[in-house]
Amino acid sequence: MNEIIELTRINFSSVFIAVFIILIGIKGVVSLLEWVIDKLGLETKWIRQRREEHDLLLNTSKNLIALQDKHIEDMIKSDEHDAEMKSDIKKLTDMFIDKQINDYRWEIISLADKIGNGRPVSKECLRHAVSTYEKYEKIIAEYGLVNGEVEISIEVIRDNYQQKLKDGF
Repeated sequence: MNEIIELTRINFSSVFIAVFIILIGIKGVVSLLEWVIDKLGLETKWIRQRREEHDLLLNTSKNLIALQDKHIEDMIKSDEHDAEMKSDIKKLTDMFIDKQINDYRWEIISLADKIGNGRPVSKECLRHAVSTYEKYEKIIAEYGLVNGEVEISIEVIRDNYQQKLKDGF
């Protein structure tokens, strides 16, 4: 019981101050020891781990920068490739439209020439020519092109068609 009574008489503020001073002393001794080891050029396990972590952090940073540069380069190449593909698709579309227009023109002009030479033409052939001309006009209007080559030919076809309708085919 005496021991318990003596414990109640202990000055706890003095104990806390003593513990604090001891911890500061240990920290000072460790710092002094690190300084001496560093000056002597010795490497401890703790210092080696810090150095390795630092090197790893630097390498990771360099790799991230390289990866970011590669990503930017890839994005630029991708954009260039997309623009090139868009240009190629535009060229192919223009070529297809030109071919389609030329095919329609040739079909209409060829039939008008056949009629002009006095060859017999069927009613279905005349209807098809009129339908082809409507498609031709639609493409011309859609792409803002000028029609001038087939107007006379379609008039010849329409006149022939109307004449055949009057004659009763």
